[in-house]
Amino acid sequence: MYILESEQIIERSRGETFAFFSDAFNLERLTPPFLRFRILSRPPIVMAAGTLLEYRLSLFGVSFYWKTLIESWTPEESFVDVQVKGPYSFWRHTHTFEDAGPDRTLMRDRVEYRMPAGVLGRIARSAFIARSLDDIFDYRATMTARLLAPSRDAARTAGGGLAYPDI
Repeated sequence: MYILESEQIIERSRGETFAFFSDAFNLERLTPPFLRFRILSRPPIVMAAGTLLEYRLSLFGVSFYWKTLIESWTPEESFVDVQVKGPYSFWRHTHTFEDAGPDRTLMRDRVEYRMPAGVLGRIARSAFIARSLDDIFDYRATMTARLLAPSRDAARTAGGGLAYPDI
């Protein structure tokens, strides 16, 4: 079992931050373009425990299908997604959100995963998978900071919600 952990301070309230991550389609915006990530699930997607999400992505030129289950959902606090079908023999991603001051949120990610294919999977992880995951999460942190930067949403939408910029 391998573990990947990251944390980030986001200059938004916990409610605003959680709302952004509650929109499954924002995952497309947070994923590096080289992965050609696309959500296959039809909108609207209502996030809750038991929600299934389907994706298609490409890594190293190989296209594959990924299906996750929202295992737990605690609004404004946390959610957990687990791989039902995909490239890993096990994948569990825990997202947590905590107040970090006025209009600031500490977001933490913890991914527990296992590689398939025994020794070959472990070699692949050492050779390129671990670095690719680090790069993906670094990109995600950069895009999260950019998309949720307070100066980027000076204009509110007519409905009072947040206006997230298109990148």
